[in-house]
Amino acid sequence: MGDVAMSVPVIRAIQSQNPDVKITVVTRRFFAPFFRGIKNVVIYEVDLKTKYKGILGLYKLSKDLKALEFDAVADIHNVLRTKILKLFLTGKKVVQIDKGRTEKKALVSGEKFEQLKTTHQRYADVFTKLGLHVDLSNPVFPDIVELNPKLKTYISDSNLPVIGIAPFTAFEGKMYPLDKMKSVIKELSKNNNIILFGGGKTEVEQLDVFEAEFENTESVAGKLSLDEELDIISNLDVMLSMDSGNAHIAAMLGIMVVTIWGVTHPYAGFAPFNQPKDYALLADRKQYPEIPTSIYGNKQPEAYENAAGSISAETVVSKIKTIISNSEAV
Repeated sequence: MGDVAMSVPVIRAIQSQNPDVKITVVTRRFFAPFFRGIKNVVIYEVDLKTKYKGILGLYKLSKDLKALEFDAVADIHNVLRTKILKLFLTGKKVVQIDKGRTEKKALVSGEKFEQLKTTHQRYADVFTKLGLHVDLSNPVFPDIVELNPKLKTYISDSNLPVIGIAPFTAFEGKMYPLDKMKSVIKELSKNNNIILFGGGKTEVEQLDVFEAEFENTESVAGKLSLDEELDIISNLDVMLSMDSGNAHIAAMLGIMVVTIWGVTHPYAGFAPFNQPKDYALLADRKQYPEIPTSIYGNKQPEAYENAAGSISAETVVSKIKTIISNSEAV
């Protein structure tokens, strides 16, 4: 989900800077709302579990795509499935993303510790090689969505700032300890609306507990469609997230995003789009010197599972309060 969300600001830039170009995004139906409102962008929905399953399914997909009579292929995923699909798309100009695997290997091995090219720029480079103009330095974001009466009920006090919090992630080493997150929510909920984001039975249950315990706090987990969640996120003053998909979703909508980093690191190029560097709160590398232990957070040495916990709850709260205070002063 994060990879798809990171592509949105790039595709929006391409559309605004190359208005005559039509882009067909081949992706799962669930992700279609990410691209809503972008002119000359259409979604070709693929079901990889049934209609387009396996190699034969990819061959069928290639035939269906060829019927669209496109001019070129931009592979911004570069995985086994897209490699196979490209073999069937003969006769078309194809450019694939350079994921920088060598540089990333050097980063996680400790050989080098430096900022790598961002994933957003790697996406943009693919389209540049296809001859398009892509400049990410002056991004355009969609307008704030007017909330319907149903969605307005998730904002407890319309006079208070609205903070989104997405406390979960796929891997333990990237997640902020729940007891510290609880302290963050407790403090921020005193003078702000808190909207909690997550998915899956366990996350929904935990977020419901937080909702019941703290004032001005509502959970949307398991209650809204993706379209509705995007509407809510577009109305946030700031999003607090792990190194996870919700950070990229908020960033693609132009929302300020504070991220908490455990065993991963922004140097790998996966920081949310267009955010100041100091919005990324980093684990203590003196205490956990092998960070980043992996690019995606799926590998970590023993005793590194609590790396994100080296960031104090006071630090998190202070950063968010400062951002809100500065935005109110503008």
